Amino acid sequence: MSKVHGVVVIDKPAGMTSHDCVARVRRMFGTKKVGHTGTLDPEVTGVLPICIGNATRLVEYLQELPKRYDVIMRLGSSTTTEDAGGEIVEHKQVDPHDVTQQKIEEAFRQFLGEIEQIPPMYSAVKVNGKRLYDLAREGIVIERNARKVTIYELDFHQVKTDGEFVDVSFSCTCSKGTYVRTLCVDLGRALGYPAHMKQLRRVKSGPFLEKEAIPLERLEEAVQTGEDITKHVIPISHALSFLPRYEIAPDRKKAVLNGLSTALPGLAAKEGTLICLFSGEQLLGIHRVCLGPKGLFAKAEKVFPPEV
Repeated sequence: MSKVHGVVVIDKPAGMTSHDCVARVRRMFGTKKVGHTGTLDPEVTGVLPICIGNATRLVEYLQELPKRYDVIMRLGSSTTTEDAGGEIVEHKQVDPHDVTQQKIEEAFRQFLGEIEQIPPMYSAVKVNGKRLYDLAREGIVIERNARKVTIYELDFHQVKTDGEFVDVSFSCTCSKGTYVRTLCVDLGRALGYPAHMKQLRRVKSGPFLEKEAIPLERLEEAVQTGEDITKHVIPISHALSFLPRYEIAPDRKKAVLNGLSTALPGLAAKEGTLICLFSGEQLLGIHRVCLGPKGLFAKAEKVFPPEV
């Protein structure tokens, strides 16, 4: 297989870490230069973009983009881990007539926009050099600083009664670093019940959609049958479709590839904006818009060799 540069969007199965997925993609494509754009916990399924080759240089940009999840929140019990894998720490029977769509959407409105979350003890956040989940497994609970995250959308799907519990299905679009299980706990509290996240599936990560994702097992089957798996790789230029595109003058191509700044005549963009510079269909690099004495110019952040 020739060198591959691009993004393969994996539909991660439950019971596997994001790191496990990366390791298997490394083997399939025969390269060590592989990285994902945002961790999914082992029991969470869905969209996991994995960058291959020179596309690993996109990780820092892709991981900053919003994510969208399909969520099932269970009202009636809270757990040590804030998800279905933990031990129950509080239980309260739910009155199904008390949990209406109107009340749920009223609770949703309280959490839209920028909010503060306290990371759960069972998380990978480091405090004084130690990961919180390591401390939690030792039975140690420490004070954690709140973090600011943004909830862009909360869309109600349905309410379903399951014995003495009530399950609320909804979609959540949020910023990097959002703990959806903590959001479930907080939403439950707003509704007057202990709660935890019963199920989570990521359906969008940055520009990558669920419909573009290929199950890891299906990709491995394709390798075994000799199928060309590179057809599942999204080119770097397409993976950067979320950034504005700017076509440079042909006589500036060599300078841009050498990492030099270049003027941006006719561009209407704010200083500090990231853009992609192109020469025809060739992606030259990711640049930041700067303002100089003569107007806007592009300063190189990442320059891509012609083979990309």
